Amino acid sequence: MNSILDDSLVGLVLLVSAGYAVTSLGPRNLRRRVLAALSRVTARAPAVLGLRRTAEWLAVASAGKAHGACGGCDSCGSKQAPAQKSPEAEVRVPVAKIGRRA
Repeated sequence: MNSILDDSLVGLVLLVSAGYAVTSLGPRNLRRRVLAALSRVTARAPAVLGLRRTAEWLAVASAGKAHGACGGCDSCGSKQAPAQKSPEAEVRVPVAKIGRRA
């Protein structure tokens, strides 16, 4: 009996791992379709299981816009380059005034 339970758990973990790899490494439209399907399945689950919030989260995640490369605000590359500092703004210290530590 324990070997059947062990094999079932290992198979479940491998299935979840493969599903995660496909959704995270696969195309974005596949990820959205998988999340939408999971949302529909969890929404049909009995209320006793308490999966309502999970179904809502999956629905929002499937409808959401894909983030930028960093996963942030999608403004990558739209910012202007920082202004160049003028030479007057630099602090110059003569080498003779730099003390040596012993």
